[in-house]
Amino acid sequence: MGAGGRMSPPYSPGKVESHVLKRAPDSKPPFTLGQLKKAIPPHCFRRSVLRSFSYVVYDLIIASLFYYVATNYFHLLPQYPLSYVAWPIYWAVQGCVLTGVWVLAHECGHHAFSDYQWLDDIVGLILHSGLLVPYFSWKHSHRRHHSNTGSLERDEVFVPKQKSSISWFSKYLNNPPGRFLTITITLTLGWPLYLACNVSGRPYDRFACHYDPYGPIFNDRERAEIYISDAGVLAVTYGLYRLAVAKGLAWVLCVYGGPLLVVNAFLVLITYLQHTHVALPHYDSSEWDWLRGALATVDRDYGILNKVFHNITDTHVAHHLFSTMPHYHAMEATKAIKPILGEYYQFDGTPFYKAMWREGKECIYVQQDEGKPKSKGVYWYSNKFD
Repeated sequence: MGAGGRMSPPYSPGKVESHVLKRAPDSKPPFTLGQLKKAIPPHCFRRSVLRSFSYVVYDLIIASLFYYVATNYFHLLPQYPLSYVAWPIYWAVQGCVLTGVWVLAHECGHHAFSDYQWLDDIVGLILHSGLLVPYFSWKHSHRRHHSNTGSLERDEVFVPKQKSSISWFSKYLNNPPGRFLTITITLTLGWPLYLACNVSGRPYDRFACHYDPYGPIFNDRERAEIYISDAGVLAVTYGLYRLAVAKGLAWVLCVYGGPLLVVNAFLVLITYLQHTHVALPHYDSSEWDWLRGALATVDRDYGILNKVFHNITDTHVAHHLFSTMPHYHAMEATKAIKPILGEYYQFDGTPFYKAMWREGKECIYVQQDEGKPKSKGVYWYSNKFD
């Protein structure tokens, strides 16, 4: 489906520019959040403990099967070349499955897993800690992202910079070698650097870190939970250390480290592509409001990975509008609201690897349209350097 609910043709380079890169409306929409909610069947907002847990169990069973095969059969393969092929395949498929687990923990952080906040927090803490994610820390910063999406001043992550604020060397990286280097660093180091140093996050008046209970990201009521998040990550880190002592560092890196790199890469890529697109407006405080900000996101098509990732990829617009809705109802909800959203609904069916390269080229900084008074306070991506 295309912007405004139109059927989009299959991806081809010549068609992308005229179709999916058309700007979304930036004016106040003619509908309300209440009207959108009324269009969605009521059962879509109901959370089921059994159904939610079924996805956790399913993902963990699949991950366990991949682990079993890797640890029991890979050593039987000839050293070259089969073992050098088998391990990267394992990293890729296991990483995709564990990205699905990551998404389920993300559901817990939104209170979309069950009707019980305590259960959501326990499940989320266990699943996210297992992937070295500080659950409560990210839950709180991510909630603020949802509260301020599209705001140049208050959004929490992938906040675009204005031209005057970009680094002096940016224009020298906007070429194929520089773009490849930038994307590689972003996908491999982006997530840990965001957690540890707030890289690509909202600017604060002092150093911000997701592991610091007294950092500027959190308020006084949240600080105790940050300690719990840190304890969860430290417990898993200690467990990995004990495994390395018992089985060797190479074993831990192959069985756990490789898939974790894939999880982190997909997490960054999915988030980046959901909020980075030349068709999406961004707003300063003179224009921003919550509904327009929530609509400043785009659904993407990851093929079969849509299901592996529990549709976080192709139902993200609905997720931003109703973040406590369980993922297993998001597709139905998306179909229900698209006729109302019209041109305000954005979908880009470009293969994600091509979209990653294109957005890396086109979306360098944001600026206002020159000579258009009505666009004051509205910013669009550009890549033009004088």
